[in-house]
Amino acid sequence: MRSGSRAPEVVLWVVAVALMLATAYYQRRTGPSNPVRGQFEVAGLTYRYRLIRNAVTSADARIAIPEPSTPVAGELHFKRHRTQDEFTTIPLRAVNGELVGHLPVQPAAGKVEYYLRLAGPDGPVRVPEAAKGSVVLRFKDPVPLYILIPHIALMFLSMVFGLRTGLAALFAPGQMRRLAWMTLGGMTLGGMVLGPIAQKYAFGAFWTGFPYGYDLTDNKVLIMWLVWLVACAAIGFKAGARERLARGVVALAALVVVAVYAIPHSAQGSELDWEQVDRGVAPEEAIKTGKQKS
Repeated sequence: MRSGSRAPEVVLWVVAVALMLATAYYQRRTGPSNPVRGQFEVAGLTYRYRLIRNAVTSADARIAIPEPSTPVAGELHFKRHRTQDEFTTIPLRAVNGELVGHLPVQPAAGKVEYYLRLAGPDGPVRVPEAAKGSVVLRFKDPVPLYILIPHIALMFLSMVFGLRTGLAALFAPGQMRRLAWMTLGGMTLGGMVLGPIAQKYAFGAFWTGFPYGYDLTDNKVLIMWLVWLVACAAIGFKAGARERLARGVVALAALVVVAVYAIPHSAQGSELDWEQVDRGVAPEEAIKTGKQKS
């Protein structure tokens, strides 16, 4: 009897984890900080590439693609993003089966755009192809792992618990309140405490969302936290007379989690305004977000 009574709960946990993993995969494949993937062809052979869009300020950004079996010369072209700069060109070097170039390190939140060009036997090959334009890469200061790992872990755990709480509201409300408060606790520590600390390390500001900026990542966390704060305040710690309404509030909060995580990570994030830097403004004072960018 006991194992049979626990079976529905196990199923709900499996569903919640599966939804979280699907969302994590989506986040990994979308958004302005995820690598650009594709393929190029040289002498009739196809090669897959992965071009980074995120780098730390502790070193130049290493850009690499597979080295074709047919010897080719290659160049890395780059310039500061959102400027009228001319593209700078540096040669690619063959290193352990790859063609490698390095983008000079920039201040935190500084963006550069780049592409590669190969002199193939059948003509020049652009990576990525012209239709995709240039790849935009953003630098950030390093975030200590003792901050970054708990922050990421708590955010994904909060998502699992939030989804599981929503499923409890729909199918098995016995654990709904305990799970809801655990969700709020995880979001508070992971999103509202460790999140701003990680942001401070990476870009020099604790908070760049509302009301100070338009950073969608910060605003997403704020929305989720507020929704779960309201949900927990509404349902309290004990079942009441309006239990159906309480379950509806929790289910709605879980839907908000899904909607928020459908927005690509790092959208409208911190970006260095190169025009201000060129006017003599210190880089740490020239970081903007979203609609604030020039």
